[in-house]
Amino acid sequence: MNEPRTYPEGVTCWVDIEAADVEEAARFYGVLFGWRFLETVSSSKVRYLIAQLDGQEAAGVGERSTANDLATRSATWNTYIAVRDIDQATARVVAEGGRMTEPPSDVGQAGRTASCLDPEGIPFRLWQAWGRLGAQVANTPGAWNFSDLYTADPSASVDFYTRVFGWQFDDLGFGTMIRQPGYGDHLAATSDPGIHERQSGDSVPPGFADAFAWLITAQGEQPHWHVIFTVADRDESATAAEHLGGTVLSTTDSDWTRDAQIRDPQGAVFTVSQYSPASG
Repeated sequence: MNEPRTYPEGVTCWVDIEAADVEEAARFYGVLFGWRFLETVSSSKVRYLIAQLDGQEAAGVGERSTANDLATRSATWNTYIAVRDIDQATARVVAEGGRMTEPPSDVGQAGRTASCLDPEGIPFRLWQAWGRLGAQVANTPGAWNFSDLYTADPSASVDFYTRVFGWQFDDLGFGTMIRQPGYGDHLAATSDPGIHERQSGDSVPPGFADAFAWLITAQGEQPHWHVIFTVADRDESATAAEHLGGTVLSTTDSDWTRDAQIRDPQGAVFTVSQYSPASG
């Protein structure tokens, strides 16, 4: 089945970085993840590149608008949530205690976007797809894996995102999984027909096919949406990032993954994750 990858209402669908130096960002991530770039055609003077992995859209690299941002602000990765009607979605955000920082606007023929803050002040973006459906490659080396929600007030985050997007939060003991009911069935019927069979093992949590993020309690760090990319080898990727001018902030190993948190040369922080389940 070769249908395009699409995203139901309330599922994270796209990530991009806003950087002062677009060429530097493209150099760093292009080498690190094997991305090639297409420049979008827009009436806006702000540059925006589409990163492609094996010919499929993987992420965006955009120029930071000096009109809206302080010149000293570091680059940052943004996470977008798919919605069917962006005007209705922004109304729900505001009604539940969040706010808009940029109102809905058209992005050429690609779609409509809006920038929001949740009640804790955590930035996120909305995306109503037209021509650009969202990331077309995911969960493979060089592609976006998850965006995790780091919050200082988990109960408030659960209340807000449940009311706005209908998310379910499953406490699995070792972590809290965020899922959108029906997402796995949607993937099975469209772009990923083998997802349920692939995730049928005894060690896979119930409902994991619907999962798109984890809820993590922020400890000593600014609450934020944190972007994670899949890599084939955590150590090789961390070394490559350092050679490209990045900084490895930490490395962690779990029963499932080997991760490294990295700060790129312009200050954006992200994680690379190698799937490495315990044997036996």
